[in-house]
Amino acid sequence: MSVHVVSYDLNKGGKDYEGLYKVLKSFAYWHYLDSTWLIYSSLTATQLFEKLKPHIDANDTCLVIKVTPEYSGWLTQDAWDWIKQHLG
Repeated sequence: MSVHVVSYDLNKGGKDYEGLYKVLKSFAYWHYLDSTWLIYSSLTATQLFEKLKPHIDANDTCLVIKVTPEYSGWLTQDAWDWIKQHLG
């Protein structure tokens, strides 16, 4: 199991992205930043993106990256706790 960052820009105004959100919410996740999710699963970055791809358009952008134990930032304590719990 690992944690991946999923970050996106959805560029089609008025499009229903509910399918995308449904896939993201099907995993253990943390979602505090508008267009960024931390997803905890056994999938690789490529496998996770392939599940998301049918729910975004060609003019959208999406980045999926595996999280390593080296991280930093300015987040709430709840966020840091979730990250530490899921990174092991």
